Amino acid sequence: MDSLTFYYVLAGAVVLVYGWKKMQSRGIAQYTPGEARERVSAGSVLLDVRTAAERKQSSIAGSLHIPLHELSAKIKTLEKHKTREVILYCASGSRSSSAAVQLKKAGFTVGNLKGGIGAWKFANL
Repeated sequence: MDSLTFYYVLAGAVVLVYGWKKMQSRGIAQYTPGEARERVSAGSVLLDVRTAAERKQSSIAGSLHIPLHELSAKIKTLEKHKTREVILYCASGSRSSSAAVQLKKAGFTVGNLKGGIGAWKFANL
């Protein structure tokens, strides 16, 4: 395979994965930091799906923490929040989108913080 063909295949794969993720996340509310803060004030729960090391550096006050790689095993710990909306966040919004799809399939009402904790910090909330 020549290098040009390789790049076309790679570009196609990237577009396919991006489209697949977008299709999966349909129906999941995407909140700006201000909107997420209002939702939390109204009773929604924030869930951080970043690693423990990332959370140690910074986190949103009052948020719960279950790293994405542990979510399947620990989903039962969230059952008490099933009647509330769970707004997920990570560093940029990618992992939290995946986690939101997973929780939605499990029957949770979910939302995603657009831009992750970086956007939250930038909004100075």
